[in-house]
Amino acid sequence: MFDLIRMSTLLAVLALPILGVAAESPAPATASSRYSADEQEARSLLEKAVAYYRQEGDQALAAFSREGPFTVGNLYVFVVDRQGTLVASGGPSLMLLGQDIGVVVGEADRARLLRLAEEGGEAEVAELEYPFTDWSLGGVVARKHSFFQRVGDHILGVGYYMARAEAGQAQQLLERASQAIARQPQETLDAINAHDKHYLQDDLYVFAVDLQSKRFVAHGYNQRLVGSDFATLATPDGKRIGQAMLDIAEQKGMGEYDYLWRNPVTLQLEPKRAFIRRVGHYLVAVGYYMKQ
Repeated sequence: MFDLIRMSTLLAVLALPILGVAAESPAPATASSRYSADEQEARSLLEKAVAYYRQEGDQALAAFSREGPFTVGNLYVFVVDRQGTLVASGGPSLMLLGQDIGVVVGEADRARLLRLAEEGGEAEVAELEYPFTDWSLGGVVARKHSFFQRVGDHILGVGYYMARAEAGQAQQLLERASQAIARQPQETLDAINAHDKHYLQDDLYVFAVDLQSKRFVAHGYNQRLVGSDFATLATPDGKRIGQAMLDIAEQKGMGEYDYLWRNPVTLQLEPKRAFIRRVGHYLVAVGYYMKQ
């Protein structure tokens, strides 16, 4: 099942453009400390893989292409040769072994990677940042930041998900959705349910509840919740959160509420804060995952 999920993830990625950070002058992945641990873990795995490849040579490629010490959570090692061919991967791109990396990263960033192989020193680390769409998780789009290093005739890479939006981004998305629902309620609800990217960004999504029926009418991530009773909604740890949010919308008109929920990008239970607003007879909300 895990392999099927990873393969379906890659199929969605192939149609996406990639955003590149020039290999010649790599910049920090983010000015925020939110990803410092993720960045360090990715860099450490790349360093471990580089050392192993230098020790074992091409025999290391088999180890990189299976689950084991070079797959850590969502992190995995992948390897490209000097011709731009993918020759090893511990992640969803495993199904593309033997194919040109350009089908995943695009021609511009393929050229950057090959230039690294031709011109860059083996101590140099290049960086690329790109959107990653996972239809097996409902079409969630998450940014991914990858580090690359050349060893001999191969380029080794490891990337991490930039899976947590900030509070300000959640509030901006709520404002956009609220204004749209106020103007065109049904059209906007339909767009949210269709995973329109105006209402689905990284780990952020919009959900809406009819205050009269107390049922979900839109959900930007899990359409199976549409039509279900929001008032009885509970978290995995048993906290009843639906009625509490309804009370905020009905009594205050707007507010925020903290609870535990599964992050659709990391697949982990994480503390989440929802910003709530009443728009006509709808509760509209967007939540963001807080770093633990």
